[in-house]
Amino acid sequence: MTYTLGRAFSHILILIGSLLIFLVTPSSCFNPRKLVNVSSYSSSDSDWSPSMATWYGPPNGDGSEGGACGYGNAVGQPPFSSMISAGSPLIYDSGKGCGSCYEVKCTGNYACSGNPVNVVITDECGGCGSDAQYHFDMSGSAFGSMAISGQDEELRNAGKIVIEHRRVECNYPGMSLAFNVDSGSNQEYFATMIKYENGDGDLDKVEIQEGIDSSSWDTMQQSWGAVWKFDKGSPLRAPFSIRLTTLKSGKTVVAKNVIPAGWKPGHTYRSIVNF
Repeated sequence: MTYTLGRAFSHILILIGSLLIFLVTPSSCFNPRKLVNVSSYSSSDSDWSPSMATWYGPPNGDGSEGGACGYGNAVGQPPFSSMISAGSPLIYDSGKGCGSCYEVKCTGNYACSGNPVNVVITDECGGCGSDAQYHFDMSGSAFGSMAISGQDEELRNAGKIVIEHRRVECNYPGMSLAFNVDSGSNQEYFATMIKYENGDGDLDKVEIQEGIDSSSWDTMQQSWGAVWKFDKGSPLRAPFSIRLTTLKSGKTVVAKNVIPAGWKPGHTYRSIVNF
């Protein structure tokens, strides 16, 4: 009986030892790195594309307040805050690109920080490259922001540099859509400059609805840049609702009764909605 118990006890010790070896020996089937999706990090730079960048206007300024999109002095105020750019024909797209947002980073100069910054397209650079080229003619402020701290002047002195860019969604926290009524508007002709679109930033279609009891929508025409017009040729009935459709994703939003009765040319009216 003692011998049998001794053998059983020995077998138990051997079994426990085997289990301990298994627990402390790394297994080729277990790789902690596979718990992290590494590809989601390594592919993060795959959507960057090469382009060129120049700058215009005052060295620390907002480019031009007479840009081809029609934003006026809003380019130097929040949320644009001078972080703007004119785009080559491929970017400006006959005004369809107005309001679109890009992330850019400087790679072609010793003063480049390599850190991305965001810019909004507010102007056209008709002489920037061919129709097939991406070229950003940035404000002095935006161009300098791509530099290593304290070397913005050195970067601007380069004049023209190689950069990388990618399209990103616009994000204006707390901002709703704004409609600046064109100064040439009257009781039969209505035009408005539209700004601060979240998401795509650009617009494919703008429609207007007259009065509070109407269910029909009339298509507005792009006048120039970010300005859209409706030339009715007969008296208009306010208030107006404006329906916007984005160019890139086709999303739609309605600014209900955003232009009130008694509206005035030159005034800006804010909605309570955004994309």
